[in-house]
Amino acid sequence: MLSGQAPAMTSGQWIVLTGGGPRQPGPGRWEATCQEVIVSQVRVHNFSVSLDGFGTGEGHSLEAPFGHAGTRLHEWLFPTRTFRAMQGQPGGSTGIDDAFASAWEPGIGAEIMGRGKFGPHHGPWPDQEWTGWWGEDPPFRTPVFVLTHHLRPPVRMNGGTTFDFLDASPAQALAQARQAAAGADVRIGGGPSTIREFLAAGLIDYAHIVVVPIVLGRGERLWDGLEGLEDRFRIEAVTSPSGVTHVTLSRR
Repeated sequence: MLSGQAPAMTSGQWIVLTGGGPRQPGPGRWEATCQEVIVSQVRVHNFSVSLDGFGTGEGHSLEAPFGHAGTRLHEWLFPTRTFRAMQGQPGGSTGIDDAFASAWEPGIGAEIMGRGKFGPHHGPWPDQEWTGWWGEDPPFRTPVFVLTHHLRPPVRMNGGTTFDFLDASPAQALAQARQAAAGADVRIGGGPSTIREFLAAGLIDYAHIVVVPIVLGRGERLWDGLEGLEDRFRIEAVTSPSGVTHVTLSRR
């Protein structure tokens, strides 16, 4: 932050107040100008890891989207009202888990995800038929940018979701996502390596990580190479009757 700038936070966004320098229109009188610069936040929500830090299991495939972890990392989410509403189902729990789960959507204008979250394929695309795990009307309803070394044409889905495929660094992808979000926040949707790369680059403002009381032993870890991360964030933790712990990291 430049000298003379003061940050303030409102409605989930940073406003940078910039002093425009002193003016002296008359003896003993000073004026200062103030400029507002709205900077959208970069957020992670509802990302589950095991006690040993794995965000997905080994053996990611069409039949096993989370590898040998199966659904175990996400069973805390399934009973919530938020998840049931995403499936078009009524009811659901409204406790701590739902309070955290429901925060994933408000204020989001675009998402960035890794190729592994989008689908099970590796290397060149076998064809253009795959359009994600979520059917014809994905829950995102915003532009979604998929990071991959193998580009393909954009995919436009029902409900406002568009998948664009980028071969880009985290900073380059974020610049494009922010432009598409038009001032709203950008969500980093996973998987573990994508979130890890954005954390390593210092690009994430807020992360909600759910620690699930299981040990996977193998798969893809979230925290590798991020020693000292706690120095950059205010960290809080809330336990839930479901057995998970909701950990939030907010940029200092």
